Amino acid sequence: MPPGSNRPQIVLLGVNHRTAPVEVREHLALRDSDPPALRLFADLPLCEEVVFLSTCNRVEVLVSSRHLDGVKRSIKELWLKKGRLDPGTLTKSLYEYEGTEAIKHLFRVASSLDSMVVGEPQILGQLKDAYNMALKEKTAGLVLNRLLCKAFSVAKRIRTETRIASQAVSISYAAVELAKKIFGDLKDKNAMLIGAGEMAELAAQHLISNGAKKLVVANRTLSRAVELARSLDGTAISLEEIEDALLDVDIVISSTGAPGLILKKDQVRRIMRPRHHRLLFFIDIAVPRDIDPKIHELDNVYLYDIDDLKGVIEFNKAERKKEAIKAERMVEAEVIKFMSWMETLDVIPVIHFLQKKAEAIRQRELSRSYKVIKSLNDEQQKALDILTRSMMQKILHDPIICLKKGAQNKDGEIILDVARRLFSMNSSNEE
Repeated sequence: MPPGSNRPQIVLLGVNHRTAPVEVREHLALRDSDPPALRLFADLPLCEEVVFLSTCNRVEVLVSSRHLDGVKRSIKELWLKKGRLDPGTLTKSLYEYEGTEAIKHLFRVASSLDSMVVGEPQILGQLKDAYNMALKEKTAGLVLNRLLCKAFSVAKRIRTETRIASQAVSISYAAVELAKKIFGDLKDKNAMLIGAGEMAELAAQHLISNGAKKLVVANRTLSRAVELARSLDGTAISLEEIEDALLDVDIVISSTGAPGLILKKDQVRRIMRPRHHRLLFFIDIAVPRDIDPKIHELDNVYLYDIDDLKGVIEFNKAERKKEAIKAERMVEAEVIKFMSWMETLDVIPVIHFLQKKAEAIRQRELSRSYKVIKSLNDEQQKALDILTRSMMQKILHDPIICLKKGAQNKDGEIILDVARRLFSMNSSNEE
């Protein structure tokens, strides 16, 4: 920040999954505080604007302030008091960014470059929720509004122009992506889940989002199968009914915790003739395995297990890292652009003063003219108003351009000081 500048600065303090264990993140999230965490930070005297982000993997406070050291100190004091943490733990876990580094960090977070799984989409939605809460509570103003909107724009551009999110890096997602490679399109396909745990539920959501026509859920505990099937608009069956259900499905994803095989080669062989040997695709993501490996020997039957998927995932993670390099370059460029805008903040009050002073002079001189030239009708007065407004805007155009450009170079403060003196900015005399 140039000497004499009093523009607001951006500060970000926080912890994430790399710097702090979950028990520390829970303390800093201040979920049970009254008033809520956002309001606590907003009420700190030196916080002009604030956005508070709290997820399972990170807790961050984003602030606009003219007093960097003071605002950082007050945020840490609040966290120590309300989060009931000892100073050593907070110091060891906390990262602090100012100015360019704070902007860069936010853009990386929004673009999921700082996430546990690079390219995951959830963080952008969580950041938007945090911003919407700040809008609702009126804790975000000129600087953070502009910053957050730019962060969302950067994230969208990175997802559009790179393949950072196009490779499957979760077991459930990879399973469905593999099914798409086999069938090409899942829109007219029927699927069966064997097991009703978290992995099965995630796989089901991916199947549905990719257009699977019908979903069958088989589980040892029928009530759990019914519960999951109802939430997914599917059909529930018991494990004993699996063989019959295989007649009508195309994709089977199995993820039970059973100690032995759920489905054997002979069972699948029996149903292939009545199926007219239509393609049948099995993905076994259970450990130990649910499906007999010998099933793969049958014609028109494909079987993949969790080791096959892990190979796909490791390859995809490497591909995401390559795309992340492109994304990092894009972030760097956008940070430079945003900092250029930040550097114009000092000039905005000068430009507003100049425009306001010129308009006051114009209105005063018009009023005097109307008194002297009393014969002017309404249309003539309107024409004179347009003429003088146009003249004022043309006269101010070059000085305003000079001020904006000057704000972005090393002589910016000198140019601003000259403008203040030329137009008597510190004087109340408008004559």
